[in-house]
This record gives sequence, structure tokens and C-alpha cells, in this order.
Amino acid sequence: MKKLLLILCLCLQSVVYGQTTISGIVTDSSNEPILGANVYLEGTFDGASTNEKGAFSFTTDETGTQVLLVSFLSFETKKVTLDVSKMQNMTIKLRENVDAFNAVILSAGSFEAGENAKVTALKPLDIVTTASALGDVVGALQTLPGTSTVAEDGRLFVRGGRAEETQIFIDGIRVFTPYTNTTNNIPARGRYSPFLFKGITFSTGGYSAEFGQALSGVLELNTINEPDQEKTDISVMTVGGALGHTEKWEKGSVSFSTSYINLAPYLELFPDRNEWIKPFQGGQGESVFRHHFENGTLKFYTAFDITDFELDQESINFDELVRFKLNNNNLYMNGSYKGVFGENWSVTSGLSYTRDNSKVRIIDDRINSLENSFHFKTKLKKNFNNRIKLSFGAEYFTTDFDEEFENPFVEKIDYGFKSNLIGAFAETDIFFSKNFAAKAGVRLDHTSLLEETTISPRLSLAYKTSEKDQVSFAFGQFYQNPNNNYLKFNSGFKPESATHYILNYQYVHDGKTFRAEAYHKEYNDLITFSGQFPQFGTDFANDGFGQATGLDIFWRDNKTIKNVDYWVSYSYLDTQRKFENYPVEAMPNFATKHNFSLVTKHWIDKLKSQVGFSYNYSSGRTYTNPNTTGFLSEKTKDYHSLSVNWAYLISPQKILYFSVSNALGLRNVFGYEYANQPDINGTFQRMVRRPAQDQFFFVGFFWTISDDKTSNQLDTL
Repeated sequence: MKKLLLILCLCLQSVVYGQTTISGIVTDSSNEPILGANVYLEGTFDGASTNEKGAFSFTTDETGTQVLLVSFLSFETKKVTLDVSKMQNMTIKLRENVDAFNAVILSAGSFEAGENAKVTALKPLDIVTTASALGDVVGALQTLPGTSTVAEDGRLFVRGGRAEETQIFIDGIRVFTPYTNTTNNIPARGRYSPFLFKGITFSTGGYSAEFGQALSGVLELNTINEPDQEKTDISVMTVGGALGHTEKWEKGSVSFSTSYINLAPYLELFPDRNEWIKPFQGGQGESVFRHHFENGTLKFYTAFDITDFELDQESINFDELVRFKLNNNNLYMNGSYKGVFGENWSVTSGLSYTRDNSKVRIIDDRINSLENSFHFKTKLKKNFNNRIKLSFGAEYFTTDFDEEFENPFVEKIDYGFKSNLIGAFAETDIFFSKNFAAKAGVRLDHTSLLEETTISPRLSLAYKTSEKDQVSFAFGQFYQNPNNNYLKFNSGFKPESATHYILNYQYVHDGKTFRAEAYHKEYNDLITFSGQFPQFGTDFANDGFGQATGLDIFWRDNKTIKNVDYWVSYSYLDTQRKFENYPVEAMPNFATKHNFSLVTKHWIDKLKSQVGFSYNYSSGRTYTNPNTTGFLSEKTKDYHSLSVNWAYLISPQKILYFSVSNALGLRNVFGYEYANQPDINGTFQRMVRRPAQDQFFFVGFFWTISDDKTSNQLDTL
């Protein structure tokens, strides 16, 4: 018996002496202990959790080199590879996980709206429920700071820049003609329906090196990756009708929408200031095809737009009305692929084709133009880890523009240009910690038409000052070729340039968002020309310049008041330019010093209704009075507009919708047209430029047929 006990003791002693104790403490980067961290040997059940002092200790039978794993929520998992005999009294520091939801984001100059945006200033729903937007993506964005109200034009004017200086992309691929064609005092609209897009990024400056050929802003529209169900949407409106449908299958889907607009019935009820020969009518259609592979998604987007109208308008320089006629056919096709391959590699590639054909008549002048444009882009991205990400790519633009001019007094004239541009870019995101990040990039462009090569550095920094707020800084050099109106007459230009400096503060907490952003832009090599407008024989130069300095403020709150969501934006802009045919440096007539918007939406359960209103204000715009000696030295009166809308749910899938723009009927003035010659008293007479209609009324019925019997078009109104 004694012999047996001796053998058992020796066996127990060998087991004890065969075990190794692993111990240490776990802290964060500030040497503060971490309570509750998991510490264990990979592939075993041997481990422990840290106590309030960050300490851990456990024993193991493993020998030799092993991998010790240390993990804790919101921190990066740490691997320690050592011989177990050396795993005693260790000090292990964990780094914060920069992929955490509350990590710093690079936000200077950028507003995001979408399901994946970390900080959303606008949701996709907001694009179409903003009363003043009338269902137009661009109209909703004009309620954000950094934009100027140019109501008779309708396009985006960003921080003192012309509308042509802001470029629009769908799934990362350029849209060459994003707006409908129109004429004086009738605002253009975006060609594309908002309900096919899942998210929007609107950059008012300092944007990524991925984007070139834009001096002032970039608008990115991203189509839906996969709809949630099959459905059909039917719309009957005072201005026309629309039909949409989505079909799904195992690995893909297709969505389409088509609409027809005819203003003739509306104008019979509410005549405007134009003499319509053929009231505005147009047909539009869009479709998105999606197919999902094992490692990626292929999407094909196509859209067409047909516009046709003819009217007479008053002019102080003509005894008779001025005839204007337009027929425009526009086709846009976009294919893109996004997928992953290898170890932490992803690829995004796409191409687009635009064909835009316009036939215009102004009095006896006839102008026929045809533009064929193509864009191809490929981008590769490598995630080395969650702290360092590198992206690089290349793209190719080509445009073939032809125009014909004729009238009874001259023979037909043909002119145009062909342009090719090659671009390349590289950019890296570096997260030094959860609170500090940087993005640095460079872009190179070569244009064969201008025979010029440009290099554009870009830099963004962001620092999180607390869990609720952060500060950001962005710098960038941007180049853009002169627009078609110049290139069709002359190609001896350099690219126009702008340098951006942006300082941003952002606060986000409990349904509230506050942004304040100061910026400064310097313009160089802007196009100047002699005469009233560009034409054959015009003298062109690249000696224009300018600057824009301002402050943008944004506040949104959807929590304080029950069922009420509202946002307020304000912009201050101080800008001057010497460009086009300006004799001196002056504030352009498309810029406004003060802009203010208030948008409110309220859901009323008892009435099954959503009501909303939008108030827009902008200070007066400059104009030149030939009866005085100053250039652009006088200003119009301030602009005010209050728009309201109401959506009533007849049933879960049937909606009655009503809206009116400028509900108070205020008499806004866009500017003045002066006579070319003075009268007998030596005075230049003038005619006020006002909108074709002070108000616009809209009534629509919207019906959705879907599998779940509850979906409706409230998110597309």
C-alpha cells in the first residue's frame, strides 16, 4: 500500500512540474489596465480573463513555441508568439480598433447620405420628401450649406463656382450631361430618379484624388445593390404619369422606371409668362440590372431622356417676341463591377457612354450639336490591416463634340473638337489611432487636346476630440479643362485650377448633427474672352483668377420633438473673380453672399400624413446697371421662398400627395435685362427677369403593389 501511494505522489509531482504558469497584465496605449480581456493559447482551452488591475494568470501543459491571443471589445486582437517558458510577467498593450463605429472619419468638405454612411446629414428619403426639391436630387442638395440659390438655373453652384465646376458620378463613373436642357427662367432638373440610388456623397471641396476634372464639387450617386422585394409602382400626376417595376431572382434583379411629362394641361389651368407654341413634354426611362457572383457584383445602368418644347419670350431688345425651340435626346449607359480577390484586395471597375443630341432654334438661328463621350475607370484597393489602406487606379475620358450653325444670312458652319484625357491616382488612408486619421493622395492628368500634364496633391486629416465631436482639415489642388462652349472655338488653353483649404468641426450625438466648416479657394488660369459671348474670332486667354472664402453651418435634429425632423443650414460666401468677359475682378452674378435654408417634416399619426415645409433665403445677386459706371456693382432684392407638401396614406400602399412651391407667391427677381442702346434721354431702359411662374402646384396619386402589402412610395416622394 505504501509503495502504491509513493507511485501516485511521484506521478502527481511529474504533472505539476510539467505545467507552466503564464501571467502578465493587459493595458491600453495609455497604460490604463483593461478589465475583462480574454487571454488564451491559440488552439487550446487554456486561458483566463484579466481582473480590475488588468492582470491574468493560468497554467498550461503546452510546451515549446505557442501563440498567445489577447482580445477585448473595440480593441485590436493581439498575438504574442513565444516559448511558453518565457510567457511570465508580460505587459501587453492593446491598440484601439479603428474600425469601431465611433472611430474618427475623414469628413472635411463632404456630406454623406446612405445606409453605410457613419454620419448621415441627409438620408435618401430626404432627397424626395423635401418640399422645395420637387423630387429632384439636386433640388434637395440646394438646402445644404455651401450651395447658392440660382432658382432660374436649377443646377448646383458650389462655394462661388459655376455649375460646370461640380461633376456628377453614378457608381463612380462620370455623367457628362447630368441636367435636362432648358431656356431662360426655366430651371433645369437632374435627369435621374432618386429611388434607384441607395446613397449619396456630396463633396463641396477637398475631395479624393480619385476624382478629377472638377474645380468646386463632386456628387456621387450609388445605385442600390439589391432591392428587398419585387414590386410595381404606378404614379398619376397633374403633369404626367410614371410606371416602375422590380423583378428579383436567385443571383440578381432588374429595376426599371419610365415616365411621361406634358405641361399642356397644367398650363391651361395655370398660365405662365411665356407664350407657348408647344408646351414642354418629355419622356424618361431608367433601368438597373444586377448580377451577383461569388466574389463580386456586376451592375448595368442605362437612362434615356427626351425633351421637346417651343415658346416665345419677351426681350427688351426686340420689338417682337423671341422664338426658342428645343429638341434634345440624351442616352446614358453605365456598367460597373465591384468585387474582392486575393488577400484583402478589392477591385472597382466601370465604363460609361453618353450620347447627347440637341437641336435649338433661337429666332432664325439654328444650332445642332452632338456629343459622344466615354469614360473608363479601374481602381484597386488593398487593406494591409485595419490601419493602412491603399488605393490606386487609372481612367480614360474621351469626348467628340460637333456643332452646326446656320441662319438665312450665312452658310452652314461646322465646328467642334475631340478630346482625350488620361488620369492616374494613388491614395492611402492611415489610421494612427481611433482618434486620429489621415488621407494622402496624388493625381496626374494628361490631356492631348491641350497638350498639358497636371499633378494634383490631396491631403485630409481628422482628429476625434471626444466621443461626440471631431475636427478635420483638407487641402487639395484641382484642375479642370475648359468647358465645351470654349473648346469648340479654341483649343489653345491650359486647364483651369483651384486650390482648396478647409477646416471642419463636427458634432454627432443622439439624433443631432452639427457641422461648421470654414474654407478658402484660390482660382488661377480661368478663361477670359473678348466680346459679349464666345464665337468665331473671339480672343481667348488663360489669365483669369479669383478667390472664394466662406463659412458653412449645418444643424439637424430628429429627436428633440416627437415625430419632427428638421435641419437648418447657413452659408456665408465672399467671392470675386476676373474671368469670362469681366473687365475687373467682381462678385459673379451667380453667387450670393448669404444663404439660409430651413427644412421641417412632421408625421401625424391620427391623420396618417406627413407634412413638411422648406424655407429658402438668399441675399441679392449682383448685376450691372449701364446707367451707372460700376461693373456688377448693384444687387437685386433678396430671394425668399416657402414651399409646403403633404402626403396622405389612403391605405398602406396608396398615397395622395400635394405640394406647392413659393406658397406665399412672393415676387422674386433674378436680375434685369437692359436695352443695348439708350433712349432719347440717354437712359438704358430695363426689363425685370422673373420666374416663368411665381408658384408651382403639384398633385399626384401613387400606388405600390408589392409582396409584403405594406411598402409604398413615401420614400420616393
